[in-house]
Amino acid sequence: MNQRFTIENLGKTVVGNPISDIDPAHFLDDSERIVMDPRAAEIDRCFKGGLFPESFEVAGSRNPIFFEPAKVTAAIVTCGGLCPGLNAVIRSIVLQLHHRYGVRKIHGIRYGYQGLAKKAPEGPLLLSPENVDDIHLRGGSILGSSRGAPPVPEMLDALVGLGVDMLFTIGGDGTMRGALAIHEEIKRRKLAIAVVGIPKTIDNDIPFVRRSFGFETAVDIACQAVHAAHTEALGVENGIGVVKLMGRESGYIAANAALATGHVNFCLVPEVPFSIEGEHGLLGLLRTRLKHKKHALIVAAEGAGQQYFAASERPRDASGNIKMGDIGILLKERLPVLLKNASMAVSVKYIDPSYIIRAAAANPADQVFCNKMAQNAVHAAMAGKTGLLIGYWHGRMTHVPLRALGNEKQKINPDGELWQTVLETTGQPPRIG
Repeated sequence: MNQRFTIENLGKTVVGNPISDIDPAHFLDDSERIVMDPRAAEIDRCFKGGLFPESFEVAGSRNPIFFEPAKVTAAIVTCGGLCPGLNAVIRSIVLQLHHRYGVRKIHGIRYGYQGLAKKAPEGPLLLSPENVDDIHLRGGSILGSSRGAPPVPEMLDALVGLGVDMLFTIGGDGTMRGALAIHEEIKRRKLAIAVVGIPKTIDNDIPFVRRSFGFETAVDIACQAVHAAHTEALGVENGIGVVKLMGRESGYIAANAALATGHVNFCLVPEVPFSIEGEHGLLGLLRTRLKHKKHALIVAAEGAGQQYFAASERPRDASGNIKMGDIGILLKERLPVLLKNASMAVSVKYIDPSYIIRAAAANPADQVFCNKMAQNAVHAAMAGKTGLLIGYWHGRMTHVPLRALGNEKQKINPDGELWQTVLETTGQPPRIG
């Protein structure tokens, strides 16, 4: 078995799962796995070499479990930027812990990891089915959020002080790095505290997670902005609609919005470099487009075109993420000047819906997905599994070790099916510039 995806356990599982008393369930065995690369040739290569293909443990309820539910104290923390579905995940964790396992003490840590500091801005909120009843209908997080974290020993001291047996961390790559650091400190102190992550990244860029919660809602609202920009561009002669969408290092929202709307002429993503000027640059393509169609629509992920910004203009935020130069504003301001110099007057209509998207409540598809991720996170923690996040691979929820994430990002493959579909839909050349 490949060690990269081996899940750590707190100890022997000897407690009967109370779910079997409430409702006979299909309990999974740890041997049930999903292969990472399902291609027949790859599986055949592994078996011929005497290897078992790399695979993920399938998420789901186990019997027996590690913790005695009546004695469990759980904690939930949300970190990083806002994202559709945060409240839905919090609610589902609470309901699963309370109704399915009988856990009665659930702490909501306020304002991200800062809520575990010695001088926390606010103490934890005791969560119950009553005070999370309808929070999934609202955007944001009832717990608040923040970037950055206090020293790891300080955070673990706070968890121990609260008597926490399991910590659910909801956040992106920075949050998961923090969760891994807490997990390692727990091991160093030889404590029996489970750490389980639920991946929250609106950019959909966490590796080994084909889809993260909030992504479908983000694309849905992004499409509204793209449709609006298209309408504005059509309303004037030589109108150019420019929409900037989230995506620091991965352009999944931009690519999917381009596919879903069918209006986009140029989709700019971080994975595919482009030039504004030059013989085959964006400027020349725009001139040709406007000459024949009198309007154009550009969708740019926020991390696209970062070569146009000096490194000194790109500091890091509290989570360690590089702050991106504003490609949307650059296009809005530079294109009219460059096209005017080329004897073509244009009208640029610019839309940036980022915070409207971030603050939205999850749509129905994401509500379902949030619920599944949360429920499987609780199953994992109750079974004593730790140092993992809930992944999604080939249509199944999985267990992914936090240590396997490294500093990788899930990105669009410029030679892959998704980007080829974008090229066919927009009509843009494979390379711009």
